[in-house]
Amino acid sequence: MTETALELINPMVRDLRQEAERDTETFWDRAAQHLPWFRTWDRVFEHDFPTFKWFTGGETNLSYSCLDHHLARGRAGHTALIYVNERGERRLFTYAQLHHEVERTAAALRGMGIRKGDRLTVYMPTCPEAITLMLAAVRIGAIHSVVFAGFGAGALGDRIAASGSRLVFTADVTFRKGGEVALKHIVDSALKAAGETVERVVVLRRTAEEPSMESGRDLYWNEFLSMADGESGAFERMESNEPAYILATSGTTAKPKLAVHTHGGYQVGIYSMGRWCFGMDEADVWWSTSDIGWVVGHSYIVYAPLLFGCTTIAYEGAYDHPGPEAVWSIVEEFGVTGIFTSPTAVRLLMRYGEKPASGFDLSSLRRIMSAGEVLNAPAWEWLQKQVLDDRIPVIDHWWQTETGGPAIGNPYGVAMLPTKPGSATLPLPGIDVAVMTPDGRECGPGEKGVLVIRRPFPSLTPALWGEPERYGRDYWERINGVYFTGDSAHIDEDGYVWFAGRADEVIKIAAHRMGTIEVETAFLKHPAVAEAGVTGRPDEVRGEVISAFVVLKEGREPSADLERELRETVRDELGAVAVIGELHFVNTLPKTRSGKIMRRVLRSVILDKDPGDITTIEDEGSVEEARRAWQELKEATASTPRPS
Repeated sequence: MTETALELINPMVRDLRQEAERDTETFWDRAAQHLPWFRTWDRVFEHDFPTFKWFTGGETNLSYSCLDHHLARGRAGHTALIYVNERGERRLFTYAQLHHEVERTAAALRGMGIRKGDRLTVYMPTCPEAITLMLAAVRIGAIHSVVFAGFGAGALGDRIAASGSRLVFTADVTFRKGGEVALKHIVDSALKAAGETVERVVVLRRTAEEPSMESGRDLYWNEFLSMADGESGAFERMESNEPAYILATSGTTAKPKLAVHTHGGYQVGIYSMGRWCFGMDEADVWWSTSDIGWVVGHSYIVYAPLLFGCTTIAYEGAYDHPGPEAVWSIVEEFGVTGIFTSPTAVRLLMRYGEKPASGFDLSSLRRIMSAGEVLNAPAWEWLQKQVLDDRIPVIDHWWQTETGGPAIGNPYGVAMLPTKPGSATLPLPGIDVAVMTPDGRECGPGEKGVLVIRRPFPSLTPALWGEPERYGRDYWERINGVYFTGDSAHIDEDGYVWFAGRADEVIKIAAHRMGTIEVETAFLKHPAVAEAGVTGRPDEVRGEVISAFVVLKEGREPSADLERELRETVRDELGAVAVIGELHFVNTLPKTRSGKIMRRVLRSVILDKDPGDITTIEDEGSVEEARRAWQELKEATASTPRPS
């Protein structure tokens, strides 16, 4: 990429990017040397379009790098994992203690007959047992498939069947908003339709009530551990390109795909981006507010923090329970130095205002990172200025399940670039991106198109599990042999990347193309708005108009005056072309379990169509609420023209 005026301010950023552009293989060769290897690679990179390999012939093990490596460095007594839940429970593990638990679990897996290449499904809360299970699986060369503990039986069954798992691990319940969400019966239902390969089900019991257990198939966690075969210390030397895990994409667009991540390339990618983007080091107390069911949970709750040898916090529950001060109290209690959160979480906290944070000591915090969707400028400004008083940076960045780790962001770990609220900033070192039209023409500054990645990098998924043809078709064959991200974006004159939503979520009003993110950001400019989700509705005159679903901040009530103010706010921000067909006030928006707004579901509501696959939705009631709001508006305006 051409140097930008802003890059010249930071020679370290410029030099690192130029090194990657000059000789990509040497650049990644050097990056890989920061991690432990049993055998050095023969070749850095091999490309057999559309798939590829990194560090061919190199031998490593992701779990060994996370644990054994640090014991050898004399950090056995350093705190590795802090588990916290919304009920106030705390459990701490040093690196030695976590290593011991992982060895026990690995031995138990071997005792169950699990060997290298076998798959197992983890349908568990974000708890220590689930994390030790992940580390134990990759330790012995097995492949884990973690499914968010909240999906229904259909989604779980699909993932079990697609992975061909031999074992399923679950818990009797998970904790959420003061209640207990039962999990075991969901597993039972899922296995009726998709359990042909499943031999045993292991249940972590957390409550006094005994769950239903099928004789000969089901066993409790303590019974599982008792089956250890005695090879507790053994680990597999894994060739760099052998799979560590498979993980379904979040499902905002279509039926999820199982992305593959490897022991070598994935490890190098998430460690490198942890350094360059997040500035992670072994002194950190790192808190990713995600769930282990998502790639953020894999990469930045479990694997990257442990690769760095720092302390990672795993939280189970809702972030506003028992009250909106819960997040800030944890920061103070444990001296959190870095937070990785989502725009959804920021907007949730914004609904309560800055008062809940005001009574806590947040001086340990050095930065807050955000990803998942665009961190809209109003949400960024609220957190950056009103809560944090500009003391530390709030940094937006972009990545996907398939990329494994960040691809675009402000390189905080190298040198901070000037922040442009609403922009993910620049491609990170070693990442080569462009914005292109569907026919493969590269867009100029400010011109909207689809973000593509022009060459592979180590943590980019090299395959879809069991679907090699789909991998090429969905990612590499859609535009000129480059990786198709599916996200609409533009790049400004300084090289900053601005996202506008999914490429199929553009609203076309009277020949003007408007990104859903742009419209939602305009709504957030009004002080009453906590969240907004928009989609396009067909219109005979303009082609499409905006259909908006708005969530208000706590203490604000819907009214005709407020609706008029919101329409004026959007028009002032985006111009007269931003025609709002209708505006609905709702309490929740349909989102995936990872917090992404499912705009295709909103569109299906206003078109009176089946929303299709919603197995990844967080709250099915949000769809019914949106549908009721739409129907009520249609009935109320049946004889009255809609406002423009």
